Amino acid sequence: MYIWLTTILLFAALAFFAFGQAAFARNGAQSAADAAALAAAQEARDDLVLDLGNAIGTDDNWLDWLDLGDVDFPLDGPSAAAQALAADNDASVPDGAQGFVLDGYPAFRVAVVTNYTVGDSIIPGTENMQAEAEATAVIQPRCDFDVNADPTKPVELVCDDQPVNIDPQDFDPDDLPDASVMFSVHLAE
Repeated sequence: MYIWLTTILLFAALAFFAFGQAAFARNGAQSAADAAALAAAQEARDDLVLDLGNAIGTDDNWLDWLDLGDVDFPLDGPSAAAQALAADNDASVPDGAQGFVLDGYPAFRVAVVTNYTVGDSIIPGTENMQAEAEATAVIQPRCDFDVNADPTKPVELVCDDQPVNIDPQDFDPDDLPDASVMFSVHLAE
């Protein structure tokens, strides 16, 4: 009886260890996915602010860029940042960052696969299994402004409680605040 109980307890301990290994790998994959999705969205946000700076004074619809409403926002290309952050977390992004619109805002979904496996355990087949996870990051505007403002005249924005005055007739793109002040990036629920 003692031998049976010891064997059962030993087997249970090894099984919990195997599940712990799998959970550790899954958590690592989720951290890598979160970081990669945020990096892709932050890179896209920085590009958005550069494009906004170029649109002010040359495009009479530049105010639309601030609420991300009718802007044809590029939803491809920010895979380099996603790959770099995933690699920092010992994972890869096989399909790059997939851009799409979520609740009217640009978003980026990233699926990652860990570069490491779950490892050897009492559960057969886990020694070659890699953890997978995905995450989605969304870009949302932080600036309030008069929607009826004339885009050819000076406009006052309030971005994250910080006033920003833009005169399209005398505008320098360096006058724009940091991209993080104008647009937030966060993980989708």
